[in-house]
Amino acid sequence: MSHPRKLTSAIVAGLLFALPAGAAEFSPAQKGEIEGIVKDYLLTHPEILRDVAAELERKAKAEENDLRRAAIAHASKEIFNSDFQAVVGNPNGKVTLVEFFDYNCGYCKRALDDLAKLIKANPDLRVVLKDFPVLGPDSVDAAQIASGVRKQASGQKFWDFHQKLIMTKGKIGREQALAAAKEVGLDMARLQKDAADPEIKDKLAGVLKLAEGLSINGTPSYVIGDEVVVGAVGYDELKKKVDAMGKCGKTEC
Repeated sequence: MSHPRKLTSAIVAGLLFALPAGAAEFSPAQKGEIEGIVKDYLLTHPEILRDVAAELERKAKAEENDLRRAAIAHASKEIFNSDFQAVVGNPNGKVTLVEFFDYNCGYCKRALDDLAKLIKANPDLRVVLKDFPVLGPDSVDAAQIASGVRKQASGQKFWDFHQKLIMTKGKIGREQALAAAKEVGLDMARLQKDAADPEIKDKLAGVLKLAEGLSINGTPSYVIGDEVVVGAVGYDELKKKVDAMGKCGKTEC
């Protein structure tokens, strides 16, 4: 919350600025008197500062959401139907939930169960998984291998790989990603070749740029409809939005 003195100054400045055009300018003494009146009032009613701070925060949040909605509309194809993403759940589902994740993100590990429950509870849910490796070189290496995995595994096969890898204990990098791929029975020689495709690095950079445009800077983050949901908000919150999308095409009906 902003410092009360700064808020007081802002309120006083707003009062002075809001005077009708053509009104006589106040002298320094008059301005000082007005400031004293406002200050005394705010000291008597300090809850106003709290209300002002809350309103400023609300407006800032609304502006951020408007910018995100515009960004989603502009980059809709890249968000929901890119050729560089995994799709699990029902590939033809009416409702799409996009998750930006990092294989080394502890919150993403905890949120995996939420995602699994959503898929099980809603047969009409299409889930898009986007590698967003922001937690260091190991995350980038894991995403590189996962991108190679997608060239020979999709749907349930990729979902099995994804669950095994993200729930691996300790640091997750290239070695752990290859081990998870081997466990689900992939062609390892082909995977080594596919994961070495230089285009993958450019595609991962594209996801980072896409997330930046959506003001996403942490994982997990979700896109559903025209809304960005930041953080591991839990099963109930995600289900509420998924159910609303299915019912009325919006995250809130």
